[in-house]
Amino acid sequence: MSNKIRKKKMHFLAVFSLLISLFLSLCSAQRNTTFQVGVILDADSLVGRIGMTSLSLALSDFYSYNLNYSTRLVLHSRDSRGLVTGAAASALNLLNDVQVDAIIGPQTSAQANFVIGLGGAAHVPIISFTATSPSLRPQTPYFVQTAINDAAQVDAVAAIVKYFRWHQVVFVYEDSDYGNGIIPYLSNAFQQVNARVSYRSVVPASASDDFILQEMYKMKTMQTRVFVVHASRPVASRIFLKAKETEMMGEGYVWIVTSGLMDLFYSLDSKVVESMQGVVGVKPLVPRSSRLVSTTIRWKKKFADDNPGITPQEGMNLYGLWAYDTLWALAMAAEKTGFKEPTSSPNTTSLNSTDMFVTGTSQTGPKLLAAMLDTKFEGLAGNFNLDNGQLEESSFQILNVDENLLKEVGIWKPLLQISSQRNTNLTGFVGEKLENIIWPGGSRNVPKGWEVPVSGKKLRVGVPVDVGFAEYVKVQRDPQTNATTITGYYIDLFDSVMAALPYSVRYEYAPFEKSDGSIAGSYDDLTHQVFNGEYDAAVGDITITGTRSQYVDFTLQIEEGGVTRTQRIEYENPNDLLFFFKPLKLDLWLTALAMLILTGVALWILEHRHNEDFRGSHHAGLIFYVPFTSLVFAYREKIVTNLARVVIVVWIFVVLILNSTYTASLSARLTAIKLLKVDTDVKTLIRNGDYVGCREGTYIIEFLKRLGFDESKIRTYKLPEDFDIALSKGSENGGITAFFARTPYMELFLTRYCNKYMKVGTPYYTEGFAFAFPKGSPLVADVSRAIIKLTDNHKIAEIKERWIKQSACSEDDLPNSSSANIGLKSFTILFSATGIVTGFCLVCYMGSFFYSNKAKVKRIWNDESKKTVWSKIGAICTFFGSPDPKYIRPDKEMTWSKFRAVCKFFYETDAKSFPRRGENAVQMVRKNAPLRRLNSM
Repeated sequence: MSNKIRKKKMHFLAVFSLLISLFLSLCSAQRNTTFQVGVILDADSLVGRIGMTSLSLALSDFYSYNLNYSTRLVLHSRDSRGLVTGAAASALNLLNDVQVDAIIGPQTSAQANFVIGLGGAAHVPIISFTATSPSLRPQTPYFVQTAINDAAQVDAVAAIVKYFRWHQVVFVYEDSDYGNGIIPYLSNAFQQVNARVSYRSVVPASASDDFILQEMYKMKTMQTRVFVVHASRPVASRIFLKAKETEMMGEGYVWIVTSGLMDLFYSLDSKVVESMQGVVGVKPLVPRSSRLVSTTIRWKKKFADDNPGITPQEGMNLYGLWAYDTLWALAMAAEKTGFKEPTSSPNTTSLNSTDMFVTGTSQTGPKLLAAMLDTKFEGLAGNFNLDNGQLEESSFQILNVDENLLKEVGIWKPLLQISSQRNTNLTGFVGEKLENIIWPGGSRNVPKGWEVPVSGKKLRVGVPVDVGFAEYVKVQRDPQTNATTITGYYIDLFDSVMAALPYSVRYEYAPFEKSDGSIAGSYDDLTHQVFNGEYDAAVGDITITGTRSQYVDFTLQIEEGGVTRTQRIEYENPNDLLFFFKPLKLDLWLTALAMLILTGVALWILEHRHNEDFRGSHHAGLIFYVPFTSLVFAYREKIVTNLARVVIVVWIFVVLILNSTYTASLSARLTAIKLLKVDTDVKTLIRNGDYVGCREGTYIIEFLKRLGFDESKIRTYKLPEDFDIALSKGSENGGITAFFARTPYMELFLTRYCNKYMKVGTPYYTEGFAFAFPKGSPLVADVSRAIIKLTDNHKIAEIKERWIKQSACSEDDLPNSSSANIGLKSFTILFSATGIVTGFCLVCYMGSFFYSNKAKVKRIWNDESKKTVWSKIGAICTFFGSPDPKYIRPDKEMTWSKFRAVCKFFYETDAKSFPRRGENAVQMVRKNAPLRRLNSM
């Protein structure tokens, strides 16, 4: 019974499973899982054949590895016949008739430029593994580049130029979407490594051999020897054949090619390979793997089967690898999408029925695009990862053509992958080095990249105008003939240097000027013009600076450097009313006057109680009279006390030194007029807000800013006469206080105005003048050697003597600033000595006076009739001023009333009553009766 039940259950399950299977089959029949994929390639081209073989092999390999996938891709191939119109027609057929869900192709960038517009309108992804132009991607989001963009290789190419320190290159590229798309990126990359593009040779895809040959000869006459070629295989092959024909594949030349040609190297004709010996190129790095080896073996067999009669290929090149990975990525995306939705028909009611470009709108395309952009896997060419619709960048091989092989000489990696910070000294090469390269001509010596052409255009040598000093550079234009004449010291020097080269160089001078004859810019602008190729060299008063050396190469300096400051000379006026006061400073004058009064007071104090000559109403005059007359040693008063004698001796010694110093200083000032003080410190000029000047257009403007001057305080001029006027005016009158210029110019300026201006302070050290040439120019080394040669045989000195005359001013004409004002500091010891001695004598005398008269002073202080302190002090002073009875009788003291009577007597009497020579006033009174009576009053 139980067995019957089990059999019924099993029968029921079988029937139920059958019903479920039938239901799923019906559902799957309603949901289409087959994706239609169009393929547009040039069937007769090598790249097209390689692509078709790779796509077919990839399709079979994918579904062999993924048997459980429910989706399938069906390929519909179309031949564009190498035409843009053929690609467009093929795309319209696939979109309208087949209603494809994606299109692989087209092959060229020009074809893709048209087809991606159709894909964008139909919402169908256009997936290209051969169109690598950087200009294609921004047009529509429905365009996917599964090949590495051409812009990814420009840094690798620029790294080669940077590694060998070449600074000029020539672009040789095809005039097509493929060729033109990379040029802006290459230009930017070379600019980053300080390499200038000196010429661009644009070769049309349909150019004749004569056209290419003419371009080769034109480039041969140029100085640059580094050529970067970006062209398709047919055009590039013809370029190298003509380059060999014109002997431009010999020693000294450098040829660098991009990845498009390197990838197809083994498919080139043997004659082309022979002409490319020594060429260096870049190619995306493909990691080696066992899967790649096994797939390549099967691919070679399939390619031979698919293309009988075609030369077998060495292996899968990059286009084959990218085609293989493209189909795998599309198949994965289809599996993620799951099933295909029907394409909506175009709305033709509002459109012209004859519009052939009208297509339907795919409902599956957006989903398939999103799925593919999200697809990541390890493909044959490396990591497959789409970044913004483009295959992510990879490392690049640096390859060298050696006989019939490509020899790897290095690997370049993007700098951001090998270091967290971008270092300007890094190139990106693994190990920062390249292996030995065999250059064109079989040479292993690294070419200089720049040569002097045997023939061709002359070197254009830029010359600044309005230098200001005609002795150095002078540009004159004849108003009648409009002929330009350029002369000067630097011009003759450059001519002599170029004549001393071991080879002949043709050159011509070209003024750096505007249409009106004025200078076209600053000296920095002139060096930039050399960098940009407007000039092949620059000659003149060009200073070597760090900024300019980034753009040009300088020769050895032809003139010493340095920046010198000049200021106006200001002399003392000998006719000044106070000129005789200037030998001594004010503080010394005041101190001498104070010491004179102190000495006079000290002498009166020490003598007035013991010496009749210091008594009477004229004692105030004696205080000034005696010390002053000692200046000329003319005083006649007798000194009685020893202390007073000590004071007068010290004072006379001070007077002797002071008198001698004053006489010597005044004599020096009258003999050589003294120069007034000038500000020798730049900080003083800055602090005072003074205006300073320099030559227009020179780097000294930036130099003054670095010193601390505000830009508003810097005034520029052209001619020496302008500086003369500005310095004469001064800052306060619209001129300048100081003039800054290169030392050679300052010396020439002072030869003209040596009596008006002078150098101030120590010159600032800077680099000198030199000739400027483009970066990497071999002329720099040769010209520098010629400068050394001319220096050794004194030729440069002879040239300079012809142009730069020696100063007409003699040493006697130069300002003499040896005399100086004598200050108090010089007499500190002398004045201190006389002050100490005088003070000591006064203290001794006052101590002796109060000690010997202490009883009298005590009685005066205790006198009750004197109520106030001041009255007591006045009484003590009166006692102190009275004569000492031991030396002077009080009745003989000359009082003020007696003095007035004597003066009246002198006024009324005749000349006989006046004292005779050697007779003092006391003797005269004693022998004259009227005076004796006046004295006895």
